[in-house]
Amino acid sequence: MSVIIGVDIGTSVTKAVAFDGEANPLASATRRSTVVRLSGGRVEQDLDDVVRTVAEVVRETAAALPVPPTALALTGQGDGLWLRDADGRAVRPAISWMDGRASDLVARWLADGTVQEVYKHTGSGMFPGCHAPLLAHLREHEPQTLLRAATAGYCVDAVAQRLTGRAGVDASDATLPFLDPVSRTYATEALAACGIEDLARLLPAPAPPGTVLTLDAHGAALLGLPEGLALTAGPYDLPACAIGSGVRDVGDGLLIVGTTLACQVLTDRARTDGSTEPAGMWLCTPDPGRWLRAMPAMVGTAALEWFLAFTGATTADLDTLLAESPPGANGVTALPFLSDAGERAPFVDPAARGRLDGLTLAHTRADGVRAMCEAIGYAARHCLEAAGLTGTLAACGGGTRSGPWAQLFADVLGRPVRIPLEHEVGALGAVRVARRFLGEAPEAEPQRFRTVEPRQDTRAVYEDGYAAYRRALDTARAQWAHSPR
Repeated sequence: MSVIIGVDIGTSVTKAVAFDGEANPLASATRRSTVVRLSGGRVEQDLDDVVRTVAEVVRETAAALPVPPTALALTGQGDGLWLRDADGRAVRPAISWMDGRASDLVARWLADGTVQEVYKHTGSGMFPGCHAPLLAHLREHEPQTLLRAATAGYCVDAVAQRLTGRAGVDASDATLPFLDPVSRTYATEALAACGIEDLARLLPAPAPPGTVLTLDAHGAALLGLPEGLALTAGPYDLPACAIGSGVRDVGDGLLIVGTTLACQVLTDRARTDGSTEPAGMWLCTPDPGRWLRAMPAMVGTAALEWFLAFTGATTADLDTLLAESPPGANGVTALPFLSDAGERAPFVDPAARGRLDGLTLAHTRADGVRAMCEAIGYAARHCLEAAGLTGTLAACGGGTRSGPWAQLFADVLGRPVRIPLEHEVGALGAVRVARRFLGEAPEAEPQRFRTVEPRQDTRAVYEDGYAAYRRALDTARAQWAHSPR
């Protein structure tokens, strides 16, 4: 079977992996891209820099293969706002999903019912780093930018346009916040609720499942590959990771322990009646009859890495620190909400902030680190409960490479956690979708993983700890509601 290169365009790292027909990785490459953090919670990226990383990893990977690749499969970060002109050139730096400039606007929309109204029509909540508040913010502060733009898209489709000359978007990316996930069309009521219905002209129609693009002359020259080579663009990284991790049956879920703590559960229905808290989203998958109920929390490895640096440690010290503090962290507890943009799942609150409680002079930094790891585990449990997990659970992402932290997740969740042996499951998921679209999907592709079982001797500690976490969160949310914006 043919060799396909999967490219996962992450927030700070772009990865390419070439897979054969049995999902064996043959060659790979990585490059870092630049994330620019500015005042006021602004986080931006340069599209040209991101395209550079894609070109470099594809060229390096292709050069290491014994045979030429037969297709490219793109996936990558979602949300944010990647504005381009008709030629696919950025009209301003891309605004990252981590951006917090529109936090005050989202807070107002939460208070006046706008977020709930949008949720009623789309089943998707909103947070500062998604299209609606960012478009509204730019119309107030950068109206000329919007006049120059032809497309308001996302990272994956921005790169795909530069490689193929075609502007489009995968339905998974388009989900948040305007797409009706059942009809796969934009809900005009959602746009109107945000007061930006006139900007619908910037939103490309979602590509039908099965869409295959081809490299144009510019893209071929950039990548050093033949013009006309097949290329698929999407789904974006959350559903791609689910597909790459073997999430196949309704009720099964995936926990991504990355920059985002992304929790997802596969479902055969999309509920958009607006009767629940307006958070999370219903992600379209390549199968029109299946959706992923996603709760992508803003907490994750970024919060842990910040806390490790705050205590003078690094990720290399994590396993040792976890071993030095027992389950329950000797009474230290935490709330892990360290993002400038607050939280987006399983609740939305731009004012969400982190906390560390219960410290005395007798405690060590190991207790603080374990408390933060446990709090992130509790956040994952909260998200998976909200997403409706009933089946098996897979987990992937950089955080799962720590054996002690993976064990902590299994213990806190109280269930086995299956960790794929292939680390780059986003790229693998994109390749699996590409094979399906190209008519090459195997009858049954093997899924290789290791299973982490929960320990019974920690169950009582973590059941009590989770209950205490939920009480502390309820108290904090009441305080945040009265905090100055």
